[in-house]
Amino acid sequence: MSAAGIKLTGDSNATSGVTVRELTRLERIGAHSHIRGLGLDDALEPRRGGSQGMVGQAKARRAVGVIYRMINEGKIGGRAILLAGRPGTGKTAIAMGLAQELGEDTPFTTMSGSEVFSLEMSKTEALTQALRKSIGIRILEETEVMEGEVVEIQIDTAFSGEKAGGKAKGGMEKTGRLTLCTTDMETVYDLGAKMIDALSKEKVTAGDVITIDKASGKITKLGRSFSRSRDYDAMGSSTRFVQCPEGELQKRKEVVHNVSLHEIDVINSRQQGFLALFAGDTGEIKSEVREQIDGKVVEWREEGRAKIIPGVLFIDEVHMLDMECFSFLNRALESDMAPVLVIATNRGIAKIRGTEYKSPHGIPLDLLDRLMIVNTEPYLQSEIRQILTVRCEEEDVEMADDALELLARIGTETSLRYAIQMIITASLAAEKRKSAEVQIEDIKRVYRLFVDVKRSTQYLMEFNKEFMFNELDDSAEYDTGGNGKEQASAEDGVSPEGKGDAMTTSP
Repeated sequence: MSAAGIKLTGDSNATSGVTVRELTRLERIGAHSHIRGLGLDDALEPRRGGSQGMVGQAKARRAVGVIYRMINEGKIGGRAILLAGRPGTGKTAIAMGLAQELGEDTPFTTMSGSEVFSLEMSKTEALTQALRKSIGIRILEETEVMEGEVVEIQIDTAFSGEKAGGKAKGGMEKTGRLTLCTTDMETVYDLGAKMIDALSKEKVTAGDVITIDKASGKITKLGRSFSRSRDYDAMGSSTRFVQCPEGELQKRKEVVHNVSLHEIDVINSRQQGFLALFAGDTGEIKSEVREQIDGKVVEWREEGRAKIIPGVLFIDEVHMLDMECFSFLNRALESDMAPVLVIATNRGIAKIRGTEYKSPHGIPLDLLDRLMIVNTEPYLQSEIRQILTVRCEEEDVEMADDALELLARIGTETSLRYAIQMIITASLAAEKRKSAEVQIEDIKRVYRLFVDVKRSTQYLMEFNKEFMFNELDDSAEYDTGGNGKEQASAEDGVSPEGKGDAMTTSP
Protein backbone atom coordinates (compact mmCIF):
# COMPACT_ATOMS: atom_id res chain seq x y z
CA MET A 1 0.00 0.00 0.00
CA SER A 2 1.42 3.33 -1.03
CA ALA A 3 0.84 6.04 1.55
CA ALA A 4 2.87 8.80 -0.04
CA GLY A 5 1.71 12.22 0.97
CA ILE A 6 0.66 11.45 4.56
CA LYS A 7 2.45 13.73 6.95
CA LEU A 8 1.92 15.37 10.29
CA THR A 9 2.89 19.00 10.63
CA GLY A 10 2.85 21.15 13.67
CA ASP A 11 4.17 24.56 14.66
CA SER A 12 6.45 24.25 17.68
CA ASN A 13 5.99 27.94 18.48
CA ALA A 14 2.19 27.70 18.47
CA THR A 15 0.65 28.19 21.88
CA SER A 16 -2.64 26.50 21.00
CA GLY A 17 -0.97 23.09 20.54
CA VAL A 18 -3.10 22.36 17.47
CA THR A 19 -1.65 19.70 15.14
CA VAL A 20 -2.46 20.04 11.47
CA ARG A 21 -2.82 16.71 9.71
CA GLU A 22 -2.52 16.65 5.93
CA LEU A 23 -3.94 13.61 4.18
CA THR A 24 -3.88 12.59 0.54
CA ARG A 25 -5.51 9.67 -1.24
CA LEU A 26 -4.28 6.20 -0.27
CA GLU A 27 -3.55 3.95 -3.24
CA ARG A 28 -3.92 0.19 -2.96
CA ILE A 29 -1.17 -1.60 -4.88
CA GLY A 30 -1.72 -5.29 -5.56
CA ALA A 31 0.08 -7.97 -7.51
CA HIS A 32 -1.91 -7.18 -10.67
CA SER A 33 -3.03 -3.60 -10.04
CA HIS A 34 -0.94 -2.48 -13.05
CA ILE A 35 -3.05 -4.56 -15.47
CA ARG A 36 -5.48 -2.36 -17.44
CA GLY A 37 -6.39 -4.80 -20.24
CA LEU A 38 -4.95 -7.34 -22.69
CA GLY A 39 -2.91 -4.74 -24.60
CA LEU A 40 -4.30 -5.73 -28.03
CA ASP A 41 -5.17 -3.56 -31.03
CA ASP A 42 -8.31 -3.89 -33.19
CA ALA A 43 -6.70 -6.73 -35.18
CA LEU A 44 -6.02 -8.59 -31.88
CA GLU A 45 -2.27 -8.05 -32.28
CA PRO A 46 -0.28 -7.26 -29.09
CA ARG A 47 0.84 -3.64 -28.87
CA ARG A 48 4.48 -2.95 -28.07
CA GLY A 49 5.88 -1.16 -25.07
CA GLY A 50 3.91 -2.77 -22.26
CA SER A 51 0.51 -1.50 -23.37
CA GLN A 52 -2.12 -1.63 -20.57
CA GLY A 53 0.50 -3.20 -18.29
CA MET A 54 0.81 -6.39 -20.36
CA VAL A 55 4.28 -7.54 -21.46
CA GLY A 56 5.19 -10.64 -23.48
CA GLN A 57 2.99 -13.77 -23.87
CA ALA A 58 1.93 -12.54 -27.33
CA LYS A 59 0.55 -15.91 -28.44
CA ALA A 60 -1.51 -16.43 -25.28
CA ARG A 61 -2.85 -12.86 -25.41
CA ARG A 62 -3.95 -13.31 -29.03
CA ALA A 63 -5.84 -16.49 -28.07
CA VAL A 64 -7.57 -14.84 -25.11
CA GLY A 65 -8.31 -11.83 -27.35
CA VAL A 66 -10.31 -14.14 -29.64
CA ILE A 67 -12.20 -15.42 -26.58
CA TYR A 68 -12.90 -11.82 -25.52
CA ARG A 69 -14.27 -10.97 -28.97
CA MET A 70 -16.55 -14.02 -28.92
CA ILE A 71 -17.85 -13.21 -25.41
CA ASN A 72 -18.63 -9.64 -26.49
CA GLU A 73 -20.55 -10.84 -29.54
CA GLY A 74 -22.48 -13.40 -27.47
CA LYS A 75 -21.19 -16.28 -29.59
CA ILE A 76 -19.65 -18.27 -26.76
CA GLY A 77 -21.21 -19.85 -23.72
CA GLY A 78 -20.64 -23.08 -21.86
CA ARG A 79 -17.04 -23.11 -23.10
CA ALA A 80 -13.97 -23.68 -20.96
CA ILE A 81 -10.44 -22.32 -21.39
CA LEU A 82 -7.37 -23.64 -19.60
CA LEU A 83 -4.38 -21.34 -19.00
CA ALA A 84 -1.46 -23.71 -18.42
CA GLY A 85 2.15 -22.79 -17.77
CA ARG A 86 4.99 -22.62 -15.30
CA PRO A 87 4.64 -20.51 -12.14
CA GLY A 88 5.24 -16.82 -12.77
CA THR A 89 4.38 -16.81 -16.48
CA GLY A 90 1.42 -14.41 -16.28
CA LYS A 91 -1.63 -16.73 -16.23
CA THR A 92 -3.52 -14.72 -13.61
CA ALA A 93 -2.42 -11.45 -15.24
CA ILE A 94 -3.99 -12.54 -18.55
CA ALA A 95 -7.23 -13.46 -16.76
CA MET A 96 -7.27 -10.06 -15.01
CA GLY A 97 -6.64 -8.39 -18.37
CA LEU A 98 -9.67 -10.21 -19.79
CA ALA A 99 -11.77 -8.96 -16.85
CA GLN A 100 -10.65 -5.36 -17.46
CA GLU A 101 -11.46 -5.63 -21.19
CA LEU A 102 -14.96 -6.97 -20.55
CA GLY A 103 -15.83 -4.03 -18.29
CA GLU A 104 -18.44 -3.76 -15.55
CA ASP A 105 -21.44 -4.85 -17.63
CA THR A 106 -20.15 -8.43 -18.06
CA PRO A 107 -20.00 -10.45 -14.81
CA PHE A 108 -16.52 -11.70 -13.92
CA THR A 109 -16.16 -13.92 -10.83
CA THR A 110 -12.76 -14.93 -9.42
CA MET A 111 -12.12 -17.75 -6.99
CA SER A 112 -9.34 -20.13 -5.99
CA GLY A 113 -9.67 -23.89 -6.25
CA SER A 114 -9.12 -24.33 -2.51
CA GLU A 115 -12.03 -22.01 -1.61
CA VAL A 116 -14.64 -24.71 -2.15
CA PHE A 117 -13.18 -26.70 0.76
CA SER A 118 -13.09 -23.78 3.21
CA LEU A 119 -16.65 -22.42 2.87
CA GLU A 120 -19.46 -23.44 5.24
CA MET A 121 -21.40 -25.22 2.50
CA SER A 122 -21.02 -28.20 0.21
CA LYS A 123 -18.48 -28.12 -2.61
CA THR A 124 -21.12 -28.32 -5.32
CA GLU A 125 -23.13 -25.50 -3.71
CA ALA A 126 -20.04 -23.26 -3.61
CA LEU A 127 -19.39 -23.94 -7.31
CA THR A 128 -23.08 -23.43 -8.18
CA GLN A 129 -23.10 -20.02 -6.48
CA ALA A 130 -19.88 -19.05 -8.27
CA LEU A 131 -21.36 -20.13 -11.63
CA ARG A 132 -24.60 -18.19 -11.06
CA LYS A 133 -22.66 -15.08 -9.97
CA SER A 134 -21.08 -15.23 -13.43
CA ILE A 135 -24.40 -15.15 -15.32
CA GLY A 136 -25.85 -11.68 -15.74
CA ILE A 137 -29.50 -10.82 -16.38
CA ARG A 138 -30.26 -7.53 -18.11
CA ILE A 139 -33.87 -6.73 -17.22
CA LEU A 140 -35.61 -4.21 -19.48
CA GLU A 141 -38.45 -2.26 -17.91
CA GLU A 142 -40.64 0.48 -19.36
CA THR A 143 -41.79 3.24 -17.05
CA GLU A 144 -43.76 6.46 -17.45
CA VAL A 145 -41.92 9.66 -16.51
CA MET A 146 -42.49 13.38 -16.71
CA GLU A 147 -39.46 15.25 -18.01
CA GLY A 148 -39.19 18.99 -18.34
CA GLU A 149 -37.64 22.27 -17.24
CA VAL A 150 -38.89 23.81 -14.00
CA VAL A 151 -40.42 27.21 -14.76
CA GLU A 152 -41.76 27.98 -11.30
CA ILE A 153 -42.30 26.31 -7.92
CA GLN A 154 -44.94 27.91 -5.73
CA ILE A 155 -45.39 26.60 -2.17
CA ASP A 156 -48.15 27.84 0.19
CA THR A 157 -48.25 27.12 3.90
CA ALA A 158 -51.63 27.31 5.65
CA PHE A 159 -52.74 26.69 9.23
CA SER A 160 -55.17 23.78 9.49
CA GLY A 161 -57.26 23.18 12.63
CA GLU A 162 -59.59 20.38 13.62
CA LYS A 163 -61.52 19.35 16.71
CA ALA A 164 -61.09 15.92 18.21
CA GLY A 165 -62.77 14.95 21.50
CA GLY A 166 -63.64 18.55 22.23
CA LYS A 167 -60.01 19.67 21.95
CA ALA A 168 -58.64 21.75 19.11
CA LYS A 169 -55.62 20.47 17.20
CA GLY A 170 -53.70 22.57 14.74
CA GLY A 171 -50.82 22.20 12.30
CA MET A 172 -49.13 23.66 9.27
CA GLU A 173 -50.24 22.23 5.92
CA LYS A 174 -48.19 22.67 2.75
CA THR A 175 -49.62 22.87 -0.73
CA GLY A 176 -48.02 23.98 -3.93
CA ARG A 177 -47.89 24.17 -7.69
CA LEU A 178 -45.14 23.09 -10.08
CA THR A 179 -44.85 24.48 -13.58
CA LEU A 180 -42.92 22.29 -16.06
CA CYS A 181 -42.23 23.02 -19.71
CA THR A 182 -40.63 21.54 -22.79
CA THR A 183 -39.85 23.25 -26.09
CA ASP A 184 -43.42 22.42 -27.23
CA MET A 185 -45.67 22.75 -24.18
CA GLU A 186 -46.05 23.96 -20.58
CA THR A 187 -48.19 22.40 -17.80
CA VAL A 188 -48.99 23.25 -14.16
CA TYR A 189 -49.22 20.42 -11.59
CA ASP A 190 -50.62 20.52 -8.05
CA LEU A 191 -48.20 19.30 -5.37
CA GLY A 192 -48.88 17.37 -2.20
CA ALA A 193 -46.78 17.35 0.97
CA LYS A 194 -44.66 14.34 -0.11
CA MET A 195 -43.79 15.84 -3.50
CA ILE A 196 -42.89 19.17 -1.85
CA ASP A 197 -40.53 17.35 0.54
CA ALA A 198 -38.97 15.44 -2.37
CA LEU A 199 -38.37 18.66 -4.32
CA SER A 200 -36.82 20.28 -1.26
CA LYS A 201 -34.57 17.26 -0.68
CA GLU A 202 -33.26 17.40 -4.24
CA LYS A 203 -32.90 21.21 -3.95
CA VAL A 204 -34.84 21.76 -7.16
CA THR A 205 -35.14 25.41 -8.25
CA ALA A 206 -36.46 27.22 -11.30
CA GLY A 207 -34.27 26.48 -14.33
CA ASP A 208 -33.48 22.87 -13.37
CA VAL A 209 -34.30 20.03 -15.76
CA ILE A 210 -35.88 17.15 -13.84
CA THR A 211 -37.60 13.80 -14.36
CA ILE A 212 -40.41 12.48 -12.15
CA ASP A 213 -41.23 8.76 -12.12
CA LYS A 214 -45.02 8.52 -12.13
CA ALA A 215 -45.09 5.10 -10.42
CA SER A 216 -42.72 5.80 -7.52
CA GLY A 217 -42.71 9.61 -7.42
CA LYS A 218 -38.89 9.63 -7.51
CA ILE A 219 -37.40 12.94 -8.64
CA THR A 220 -34.08 13.03 -10.52
CA LYS A 221 -32.28 16.26 -11.32
CA LEU A 222 -30.62 15.99 -14.75
CA GLY A 223 -28.90 19.40 -14.70
CA ARG A 224 -29.43 23.07 -15.32
CA SER A 225 -31.08 24.40 -18.49
CA PHE A 226 -28.84 26.20 -20.99
CA SER A 227 -31.35 29.08 -20.92
CA ARG A 228 -30.14 29.81 -17.36
CA SER A 229 -26.42 29.60 -18.17
CA ARG A 230 -26.01 33.35 -17.57
CA ASP A 231 -27.41 33.17 -14.03
CA TYR A 232 -23.95 33.30 -12.46
CA ASP A 233 -25.25 33.50 -8.91
CA ALA A 234 -27.12 30.23 -9.26
CA MET A 235 -24.33 28.00 -10.51
CA GLY A 236 -21.15 26.47 -9.13
CA SER A 237 -18.09 24.86 -10.64
CA SER A 238 -19.80 21.45 -10.83
CA THR A 239 -22.99 22.67 -12.50
CA ARG A 240 -24.02 20.56 -15.48
CA PHE A 241 -25.97 22.20 -18.30
CA VAL A 242 -28.48 20.27 -20.43
CA GLN A 243 -30.88 21.14 -23.23
CA CYS A 244 -34.54 21.79 -22.51
CA PRO A 245 -36.47 18.56 -23.32
CA GLU A 246 -38.44 18.37 -26.55
CA GLY A 247 -41.92 17.01 -27.29
CA GLU A 248 -44.46 15.86 -24.70
CA LEU A 249 -43.95 16.21 -20.95
CA GLN A 250 -45.11 12.64 -20.27
CA LYS A 251 -42.88 10.01 -21.88
CA ARG A 252 -42.23 6.26 -21.72
CA LYS A 253 -38.61 5.39 -20.95
CA GLU A 254 -36.81 2.07 -20.96
CA VAL A 255 -34.92 1.37 -17.72
CA VAL A 256 -32.19 -1.30 -17.66
CA HIS A 257 -31.35 -3.26 -14.48
CA ASN A 258 -28.21 -5.44 -14.45
CA VAL A 259 -28.24 -8.23 -11.85
CA SER A 260 -26.72 -11.69 -11.55
CA LEU A 261 -28.65 -14.94 -11.19
CA HIS A 262 -27.11 -15.43 -7.73
CA GLU A 263 -28.46 -12.07 -6.54
CA ILE A 264 -31.96 -13.06 -7.66
CA ASP A 265 -31.51 -16.41 -5.86
CA VAL A 266 -30.55 -14.71 -2.58
CA ILE A 267 -33.36 -12.15 -2.74
CA ASN A 268 -35.97 -14.86 -3.27
CA SER A 269 -34.61 -17.38 -0.76
CA ARG A 270 -34.12 -15.19 2.31
CA GLN A 271 -36.69 -13.50 4.55
CA GLN A 272 -34.69 -10.28 4.63
CA GLY A 273 -34.55 -10.34 0.83
CA PHE A 274 -32.24 -7.74 -0.68
CA LEU A 275 -30.51 -7.07 2.67
CA ALA A 276 -29.12 -10.62 2.64
CA LEU A 277 -26.74 -9.56 -0.16
CA PHE A 278 -25.08 -7.08 2.20
CA ALA A 279 -25.01 -9.48 5.16
CA GLY A 280 -22.87 -11.93 3.15
CA ASP A 281 -24.35 -14.98 4.90
CA THR A 282 -26.15 -16.47 1.90
CA GLY A 283 -25.92 -20.12 2.98
CA GLU A 284 -27.20 -22.96 0.81
CA ILE A 285 -30.08 -22.19 -1.55
CA LYS A 286 -32.73 -24.80 -2.36
CA SER A 287 -32.77 -26.20 -5.87
CA GLU A 288 -36.54 -25.61 -6.10
CA VAL A 289 -35.97 -21.84 -5.74
CA ARG A 290 -33.39 -21.89 -8.53
CA GLU A 291 -35.67 -23.89 -10.83
CA GLN A 292 -38.49 -21.36 -10.36
CA ILE A 293 -36.11 -18.45 -11.03
CA ASP A 294 -34.68 -20.13 -14.14
CA GLY A 295 -38.21 -20.69 -15.45
CA LYS A 296 -39.13 -17.06 -14.83
CA VAL A 297 -35.94 -15.80 -16.52
CA VAL A 298 -36.65 -17.96 -19.59
CA GLU A 299 -40.21 -16.57 -19.66
CA TRP A 300 -38.90 -12.97 -19.48
CA ARG A 301 -36.41 -13.71 -22.26
CA GLU A 302 -39.15 -15.05 -24.54
CA GLU A 303 -41.25 -11.95 -23.83
CA GLY A 304 -38.29 -9.69 -24.61
CA ARG A 305 -38.18 -8.30 -21.08
CA ALA A 306 -34.80 -9.79 -20.16
CA LYS A 307 -31.53 -10.72 -21.80
CA ILE A 308 -29.07 -13.31 -20.49
CA ILE A 309 -25.41 -12.23 -20.42
CA PRO A 310 -23.00 -15.19 -20.01
CA GLY A 311 -20.10 -13.87 -17.95
CA VAL A 312 -16.77 -15.43 -16.94
CA LEU A 313 -15.89 -17.65 -13.96
CA PHE A 314 -12.13 -17.73 -13.33
CA ILE A 315 -10.86 -20.54 -11.09
CA ASP A 316 -7.17 -20.20 -10.21
CA GLU A 317 -5.17 -23.21 -8.95
CA VAL A 318 -7.82 -25.53 -10.43
CA HIS A 319 -5.72 -28.61 -9.62
CA MET A 320 -6.84 -28.16 -5.99
CA LEU A 321 -10.35 -29.39 -6.94
CA ASP A 322 -11.22 -33.05 -6.51
CA MET A 323 -13.03 -35.57 -8.72
CA GLU A 324 -16.47 -34.58 -7.39
CA CYS A 325 -15.88 -30.92 -8.34
CA PHE A 326 -14.54 -31.82 -11.79
CA SER A 327 -17.57 -34.03 -12.47
CA PHE A 328 -19.89 -31.20 -11.41
CA LEU A 329 -18.14 -28.68 -13.69
CA ASN A 330 -18.29 -31.16 -16.58
CA ARG A 331 -22.07 -31.39 -16.22
CA ALA A 332 -22.56 -27.66 -15.51
CA LEU A 333 -20.90 -26.70 -18.82
CA GLU A 334 -23.72 -28.50 -20.66
CA SER A 335 -26.35 -26.15 -19.21
CA ASP A 336 -28.09 -23.59 -21.44
CA MET A 337 -27.12 -20.75 -19.10
CA ALA A 338 -23.51 -21.74 -18.41
CA PRO A 339 -20.89 -18.96 -18.27
CA VAL A 340 -17.46 -19.04 -19.89
CA LEU A 341 -15.16 -21.02 -17.59
CA VAL A 342 -11.51 -19.92 -17.44
CA ILE A 343 -9.23 -22.08 -15.29
CA ALA A 344 -5.51 -21.85 -14.58
CA THR A 345 -2.92 -24.30 -13.28
CA ASN A 346 0.85 -24.63 -13.03
CA ARG A 347 0.91 -28.42 -12.64
CA GLY A 348 2.40 -30.92 -15.09
CA ILE A 349 1.55 -34.63 -14.94
CA ALA A 350 0.01 -34.78 -11.47
CA LYS A 351 -2.37 -36.85 -9.39
CA ILE A 352 -6.03 -35.86 -9.44
CA ARG A 353 -6.83 -34.77 -5.90
CA GLY A 354 -8.40 -37.55 -3.85
CA THR A 355 -7.36 -40.31 -6.26
CA GLU A 356 -4.25 -42.26 -7.24
CA TYR A 357 -4.74 -41.51 -10.94
CA LYS A 358 -2.30 -39.26 -12.74
CA SER A 359 -3.42 -36.90 -15.49
CA PRO A 360 -2.04 -33.87 -17.38
CA HIS A 361 -2.32 -30.76 -15.18
CA GLY A 362 -4.10 -32.83 -12.48
CA ILE A 363 -7.40 -32.56 -14.43
CA PRO A 364 -9.48 -35.60 -15.56
CA LEU A 365 -9.16 -36.44 -19.25
CA ASP A 366 -12.92 -36.15 -19.95
CA LEU A 367 -12.86 -32.51 -18.76
CA LEU A 368 -9.57 -31.81 -20.56
CA ASP A 369 -11.33 -32.90 -23.75
CA ARG A 370 -13.73 -29.95 -23.39
CA LEU A 371 -11.03 -27.35 -22.78
CA MET A 372 -9.41 -24.93 -25.19
CA ILE A 373 -5.86 -24.94 -23.83
CA VAL A 374 -3.70 -21.79 -23.93
CA ASN A 375 -0.03 -22.25 -22.99
CA THR A 376 2.10 -19.53 -21.40
CA GLU A 377 5.86 -19.47 -21.95
CA PRO A 378 8.73 -18.35 -19.68
CA TYR A 379 9.62 -14.66 -19.97
CA LEU A 380 12.83 -13.52 -21.65
CA GLN A 381 15.24 -11.31 -19.68
CA SER A 382 14.25 -8.27 -21.79
CA GLU A 383 10.58 -8.92 -21.00
CA ILE A 384 11.34 -9.32 -17.29
CA ARG A 385 13.15 -5.97 -17.38
CA GLN A 386 10.11 -4.37 -19.00
CA ILE A 387 7.75 -5.89 -16.42
CA LEU A 388 9.97 -4.61 -13.60
CA THR A 389 9.91 -1.13 -15.19
CA VAL A 390 6.09 -1.22 -15.19
CA ARG A 391 6.03 -2.34 -11.56
CA CYS A 392 8.48 0.41 -10.54
CA GLU A 393 6.09 2.97 -12.06
CA GLU A 394 3.13 1.35 -10.29
CA GLU A 395 4.89 1.35 -6.91
CA ASP A 396 6.35 4.84 -7.49
CA VAL A 397 9.98 3.68 -7.14
CA GLU A 398 12.88 5.41 -8.90
CA MET A 399 15.54 2.87 -9.93
CA ALA A 400 18.86 3.38 -11.71
CA ASP A 401 19.32 1.63 -15.07
CA ASP A 402 22.20 -0.56 -13.87
CA ALA A 403 20.20 -1.57 -10.75
CA LEU A 404 17.21 -2.45 -12.98
CA GLU A 405 19.47 -4.53 -15.22
CA LEU A 406 20.81 -6.42 -12.19
CA LEU A 407 17.29 -7.00 -10.88
CA ALA A 408 16.22 -8.35 -14.30
CA ARG A 409 19.14 -10.78 -14.24
CA ILE A 410 18.14 -11.90 -10.74
CA GLY A 411 14.57 -12.41 -11.98
CA THR A 412 15.86 -14.59 -14.85
CA GLU A 413 18.04 -16.74 -12.58
CA THR A 414 15.55 -17.04 -9.69
CA SER A 415 11.94 -16.05 -10.42
CA LEU A 416 9.98 -13.02 -11.60
CA ARG A 417 7.93 -12.95 -8.38
CA TYR A 418 11.07 -12.76 -6.25
CA ALA A 419 12.41 -9.88 -8.35
CA ILE A 420 9.10 -7.97 -8.09
CA GLN A 421 9.10 -8.36 -4.30
CA MET A 422 12.61 -6.90 -4.16
CA ILE A 423 11.46 -3.58 -5.67
CA ILE A 424 9.80 -2.11 -2.58
CA THR A 425 12.36 -3.61 -0.15
CA ALA A 426 15.22 -2.12 -2.20
CA SER A 427 13.35 1.20 -2.16
CA LEU A 428 13.20 1.10 1.64
CA ALA A 429 16.92 0.27 1.77
CA ALA A 430 17.64 3.31 -0.46
CA GLU A 431 15.39 5.48 1.71
CA LYS A 432 17.36 4.42 4.79
CA ARG A 433 20.57 5.78 3.29
CA LYS A 434 18.75 9.02 2.31
CA SER A 435 18.68 8.29 -1.43
CA ALA A 436 15.71 8.96 -3.73
CA GLU A 437 16.91 6.40 -6.28
CA VAL A 438 17.57 2.68 -5.89
CA GLN A 439 21.16 1.78 -6.72
CA ILE A 440 23.02 -1.51 -7.22
CA GLU A 441 24.15 -1.55 -3.58
CA ASP A 442 20.51 -1.53 -2.44
CA ILE A 443 19.71 -4.52 -4.67
CA LYS A 444 22.73 -6.40 -3.33
CA ARG A 445 21.81 -5.62 0.27
CA VAL A 446 18.25 -6.90 -0.18
CA TYR A 447 19.53 -9.95 -2.09
CA ARG A 448 21.66 -10.87 0.93
CA LEU A 449 18.84 -10.26 3.41
CA PHE A 450 16.08 -12.19 1.63
CA VAL A 451 16.88 -15.54 0.02
CA ASP A 452 15.03 -17.00 -2.96
CA VAL A 453 13.64 -20.53 -3.21
CA LYS A 454 16.79 -22.00 -4.79
CA ARG A 455 19.13 -20.70 -2.08
CA SER A 456 16.68 -21.71 0.65
CA THR A 457 16.44 -25.24 -0.79
CA GLN A 458 20.23 -25.43 -1.02
CA TYR A 459 20.50 -24.45 2.64
CA LEU A 460 17.99 -27.16 3.61
CA MET A 461 19.92 -29.77 1.66
CA GLU A 462 23.13 -28.82 3.46
CA PHE A 463 21.69 -28.82 6.98
CA ASN A 464 18.65 -31.10 6.63
CA LYS A 465 19.59 -33.26 9.67
CA GLU A 466 19.41 -30.22 11.96
CA PHE A 467 15.74 -29.54 11.11
CA MET A 468 12.82 -31.25 12.83
CA PHE A 469 10.69 -33.86 11.01
CA ASN A 470 13.17 -34.20 8.16
CA GLU A 471 11.87 -36.68 5.57
CA LEU A 472 14.81 -36.72 3.13
CA ASP A 473 15.59 -40.32 2.14
CA ASP A 474 18.99 -41.34 3.50
CA SER A 475 19.62 -43.72 0.60
CA ALA A 476 18.88 -40.94 -1.88
CA GLU A 477 21.33 -38.68 -0.04
CA TYR A 478 24.29 -40.89 -0.74
CA ASP A 479 23.20 -42.27 -4.10
CA THR A 480 23.67 -39.06 -6.04
CA GLY A 481 26.28 -40.05 -8.57
CA GLY A 482 29.48 -39.32 -6.70
CA ASN A 483 28.21 -36.49 -4.52
CA GLY A 484 28.04 -38.59 -1.34
CA LYS A 485 31.09 -36.93 0.14
CA GLU A 486 29.66 -33.49 -0.34
CA GLN A 487 26.38 -34.54 1.30
CA ALA A 488 28.20 -36.12 4.23
CA SER A 489 30.22 -32.99 4.87
CA ALA A 490 27.00 -30.96 4.76
CA GLU A 491 25.44 -33.21 7.42
CA ASP A 492 28.35 -32.50 9.76
CA GLY A 493 27.63 -28.79 9.48
CA VAL A 494 30.46 -28.01 7.05
CA SER A 495 29.38 -26.07 3.94
CA PRO A 496 30.51 -27.51 0.61
CA GLU A 497 33.10 -25.58 -1.32
CA GLY A 498 31.64 -22.70 -3.24
CA LYS A 499 28.36 -22.74 -1.26
CA GLY A 500 29.39 -21.42 2.10
CA ASP A 501 28.02 -17.93 1.45
CA ALA A 502 24.53 -19.12 0.46
CA MET A 503 22.92 -17.67 3.57
CA THR A 504 25.17 -14.67 4.26
CA THR A 505 23.01 -12.04 5.89
CA SER A 506 25.47 -9.31 6.77
CA PRO A 507 24.48 -5.99 5.18
